Amino acid sequence: MSYAVLEKLGRERLSPNFFFRDFLYSEIANYYRMSNLPHFPDIAIEAARGLCVNLLEPLTAAFGKISIRSAYRSPEVNELGNSKGLNCASNASNYSGHIYDYRDSDGALGATATIVINSYVDQFESTGDWRSMAWFIHDHLPYSSQYYFPKLCALNLTWSENPKRTIDSYVQPKGTLTKPGMANHDSSHADAYDTPYFHTALKNLKAFLTE
Repeated sequence: MSYAVLEKLGRERLSPNFFFRDFLYSEIANYYRMSNLPHFPDIAIEAARGLCVNLLEPLTAAFGKISIRSAYRSPEVNELGNSKGLNCASNASNYSGHIYDYRDSDGALGATATIVINSYVDQFESTGDWRSMAWFIHDHLPYSSQYYFPKLCALNLTWSENPKRTIDSYVQPKGTLTKPGMANHDSSHADAYDTPYFHTALKNLKAFLTE
């Protein structure tokens, strides 16, 4: 990939608040001096745009600034991260996840970003409760999977053409919060986020979705 093509790729606007360059930084690639570029840029852009339009923009409207901690990984970067135990699943598991430009085994396009919802960090650190955010997203946005981590309540958030609708966590209580077939999957969860913080977020989200 030439510099001119890379520059154009980074400037690709995915949605009002996000450009493709926001998704290319990789600490693994930086440390090991590797490039982190898609094999198929057009597919990667399409998947990233799905993630931004359907999930990241609505979350930004609801809660304010979102920080991207990890996003796109090339197959080479992800394979290295997996082989060195750097919290990267296998390439096959990450197709339509952190590897945007390869479809998953079912042929679905998808994309994952590890994000921090900045305004939620203090609340999480004072209460340790990640489930209120998980249920809010579950009830209002078309995610495929959510996976929560202890540091900063970082969240692996995935959009997919074929959403799985699963929530898991490394934060206590660890494990699966919900998945299709569980009794809590389709019931009401409004009590979990019945606070002024989420009332304001829901008002913001509804205004965004009706624009």
